[in-house]
Amino acid sequence: MSVSNSYTQLEARFRRLSLIGGAQAILGWDRSVMMPTGSAEDRAEQSATLGVIAHELISAPEVGDLLASAEQRTADLDAWQLANLREMRRAWVHSTALTSDLVERRTRAISRAEMAWREAKARNDYAALLPHLQAVLDVTREAGQAKAAKLGCSVYEALLDEYEPDGRTTRIDRLFADLEGFLPPLLGEVLEHQASRPAPLPLKGPFPIETQRALGLELMKAVGFDFAKGRLDVSAHPFTGGTPDDVRITTRYDETDFARALMGVLHETGHAMYEAGLPPHWRHQPVGSARGMAIHESQSLLLEMQACRGRAFIDFAAPRMAAAFGGTGAAWGADNVHRVYTVVKPGFIRVDADEVTYPLHVILRYRLERAMIDGELKLADLPGAWNEGMEKSLGVRPPTDTLGCLQDIHWPDGGWGYFPTYTLGALAAAQLFAAARAADPGIEPGLARGDFAPLYHWLRETVHSQGSLLSTDALLEQATGAPLGTAAFKAHLRARYLQ
Repeated sequence: MSVSNSYTQLEARFRRLSLIGGAQAILGWDRSVMMPTGSAEDRAEQSATLGVIAHELISAPEVGDLLASAEQRTADLDAWQLANLREMRRAWVHSTALTSDLVERRTRAISRAEMAWREAKARNDYAALLPHLQAVLDVTREAGQAKAAKLGCSVYEALLDEYEPDGRTTRIDRLFADLEGFLPPLLGEVLEHQASRPAPLPLKGPFPIETQRALGLELMKAVGFDFAKGRLDVSAHPFTGGTPDDVRITTRYDETDFARALMGVLHETGHAMYEAGLPPHWRHQPVGSARGMAIHESQSLLLEMQACRGRAFIDFAAPRMAAAFGGTGAAWGADNVHRVYTVVKPGFIRVDADEVTYPLHVILRYRLERAMIDGELKLADLPGAWNEGMEKSLGVRPPTDTLGCLQDIHWPDGGWGYFPTYTLGALAAAQLFAAARAADPGIEPGLARGDFAPLYHWLRETVHSQGSLLSTDALLEQATGAPLGTAAFKAHLRARYLQ
């Protein structure tokens, strides 16, 4: 049976939207990686114009009529088309909540704030960022209010929904409260356990940047990254951008510590492998897109934390690390390298945090951004609230704003509501990796050989190829037998850090 003309027209329109989004993604990557700083205003104009074009394309009056018409003939549609129609309406609701003027103002504010953040972070100058960040917060709150009215939820939940479909604070609060009850006592146990053993031997540098890059490329190839459809570059804040057929990864290097960049590269490769594995038949359609950022973050954390910090992979990687940097002796043996890669220590920087302390960084940011969106915390008071929160949850107080509230790009970049997905993703990663190993006993031996094919065969079939066909919980239940929870993550932390 042929599908309705209304549905066919919608597919054509959303294909155009996807292609415009791809162009925006490449422009955004260029802004962060290669664009001259003096070009910021020109790029802001370009990005704002594309944003308005995309907004007008999806919010045109006829789109609502096409959706209503297609929804009246659902008997014509298969499961994927039904899900695509559902995701089309979701995107339409988000877009029609905003005026073109608001979209343009939001895009301009974000573009300017991102460039201001780069300079402010480098100079430890929060005051210089403050007016730009205030502009972003004001327009973000305005957008959130408009969307909340359409979605029937709180302003923060409307912003969260941009990253995690149907995400609700009640569920996040429940999961985070569970982790807050578990992690501090565990942290104490882990630190005591570490102290009872000799400290791992240091891996002495310097580690030349070009050598770090070459090692990162070698391990990306082992994972299966396709360099014919992607690349690795440098940016102030590591990220994955581009499109499923043109994936752009960035990292940053430190010549005194190669582990930061290497694990960052593997983290972003996890994102890239998910993008590349999305269903090709549904490319440029909403149902062919990633199922929210919790699942996206699960894929980066599954690769970086679950697989590549595990002993099996370190058995493969340690000799290659030693060969790359000319390392010799016991320090470069797999046992010591594994201990170096699994040291737990409270610190200032989220992206460098270990698995035990990382969720505490996220919980703090989640509560701060909710307070700022709700008007309970003024931006001028953010540095103090940040430092107090760090001291309370992790026992450390940042000496500078560069090591504190200026460290992340998310708020200047408009990513309000994104932070919870990091820890939701960590929970999902633990569930998925446990399920994968149970389904295929060859996964761990494969990692010890640098063979990621068994792991990615399971992930392609179970997660990547599903796109946005299912909800987050339905996808996890289908893959692991349970909705998102904390049990697998807790078991993983205890097994890795207390044995």
